[in-house]
Amino acid sequence: MMLNVYLGMLRRAEELLAASFRTVGEGHAAEPDVHGICRLLASQCDAHEQALRPVLDRYGERPDDEPERLHVTAIESTRSGPLGLLRDLQDLSLLAQMVDTTYTLVKQAAAALRDEELLGVIRDCEGQTATQIAWIGTRMKQAAPQALVVAG
Repeated sequence: MMLNVYLGMLRRAEELLAASFRTVGEGHAAEPDVHGICRLLASQCDAHEQALRPVLDRYGERPDDEPERLHVTAIESTRSGPLGLLRDLQDLSLLAQMVDTTYTLVKQAAAALRDEELLGVIRDCEGQTATQIAWIGTRMKQAAPQALVVAG
């Protein structure tokens, strides 16, 4: 069974997304909504990672053995200005989508295993992940006119 590979990917992706929300929030602290909401969303990711712990204890966690493939990395620094904010939000969007699609795949396995505990964890977490994705998308739409038309 390879579920432990995807559970490990999911835990790591939540960890990286939390760190990235913190980095973007701090890097764009001049935008009060970005700073505050990114801190809130990072704490949600932390809670998701903690919620996964009992399942990881049961199934284990195995590193992905395909090093030549694309791997998710945390946002370690931010760009400046309106265009920088837009690009940083786009990076957050990619990370959040990775988390979301991984939840979808793990949910399919949990359903096949009839693992109600794992299904419950996923139900709780993926709803918040969808909200995170929605906020990122809305904030990108808000930032785009300033970054792409006005700035420069």
